[in-house]
Amino acid sequence: MADTKNIMIVGVGGQGTLLTSRILGGMTVAAGYDVKLSEVHGMAQRGGSVVTYVRYGDEVAEPIVEEGQADVLISFERLEALRYAHYLKKDGVIIVNDQRIDPMPVVTGVAQYPENIIEDLKKEHKVIAVDAMEEALAMGNSRVFNVIILGVAAKHMDFEKDMWIEVIKNTVPPKTVDINVAAFEKGYEIG
Repeated sequence: MADTKNIMIVGVGGQGTLLTSRILGGMTVAAGYDVKLSEVHGMAQRGGSVVTYVRYGDEVAEPIVEEGQADVLISFERLEALRYAHYLKKDGVIIVNDQRIDPMPVVTGVAQYPENIIEDLKKEHKVIAVDAMEEALAMGNSRVFNVIILGVAAKHMDFEKDMWIEVIKNTVPPKTVDINVAAFEKGYEIG
């Protein structure tokens, strides 16, 4: 693979974007690629945007993904998918957690939360929408929804499922290995 692959992970503070990017980074290193990770925090503590870029290939010069360059956009929330969709390549894919989290301007009544986000995104992009929070709650742990989304995304990347599971086992806190592996399997099945 001579080409550099560009993955963006977007969400709101507290949604597990950083853990997800660590798993993805670990995955690409395990596969023998040069990897650059870059994290951009907005008001992460207050539910603001958090963006992580993961770039991998034979040789990666810089960590930032430019507009129109992302192969995969992993979004943990609908509005974040809309906000960063312009980073996607023409043939890229958006994997979005079908969940609404109102940003501060909406909470305070200054702005409206857009309607039909996923339908609108589908007009221009390949979109896979999953209600990962519902799946996570059904598993008894709302915090693993991000790993469910990663499982869905893994179906659209060139890595073996067993490698993903190894990396997850080595990355998540030891007490959470079983639930995270189960969450990944669930997402992979959906994907």
